[in-house]
Amino acid sequence: MWIDVSVPLYHGMVGWKGDPRPKVTQKLSMEKGDICNLTVLDMSAHTGTHMDAPRHFVRDGAGMETLPLDAVMGPARVVAIQDPTAIRRAELEPMGIQPGERILFKTSNSARCWATDDFVEDFVYISNEAAQYLVSRGVRTVGVDYLSIGGYTNDLVETHVTILGAGIWVIEGLNLSAIEPGNYELVCLPLKLTGADGAPARAALRKI
Repeated sequence: MWIDVSVPLYHGMVGWKGDPRPKVTQKLSMEKGDICNLTVLDMSAHTGTHMDAPRHFVRDGAGMETLPLDAVMGPARVVAIQDPTAIRRAELEPMGIQPGERILFKTSNSARCWATDDFVEDFVYISNEAAQYLVSRGVRTVGVDYLSIGGYTNDLVETHVTILGAGIWVIEGLNLSAIEPGNYELVCLPLKLTGADGAPARAALRKI
């Protein structure tokens, strides 16, 4: 059974602090006599469940259209993080992370942060020293359960530069509250936006 781990996308939903809230409007409506219904979206490419391309924090990095599908389709491991503040190297080292793995981090964010439409500043993030460790382990893809791999007040730029600069693909905005740690099959398909630094995505997991 596939489990959807995307967050619903809707008008006015929470986004990164300072970004405009997404607008989802009905341009045409059959109830008003139009020939069809037509929805118009106005939002950041980093709204809700989405992916970061290297270009997001790497000046000459690859755009979203270069995403290799094997980065987001195939076996993935969901790991539980106990630290209430950040993902740190000391907690990762015993996990036996292997080259080529797709690692999704389940933190307290999943249950706590998606319960409100207010931006949560103290979400659990990947510290830069943990990011460097993930690079050293040669992971393929990293996923987190709130809007950024880097923190709001700590390691925002540093963590992004470390991970994206190493060619690791990033999924942000997952909701893993219904997922137990373990091995899964992952499918996460973002929009193929040419030259973009990110794109909205739909993500699902199936237990292996």
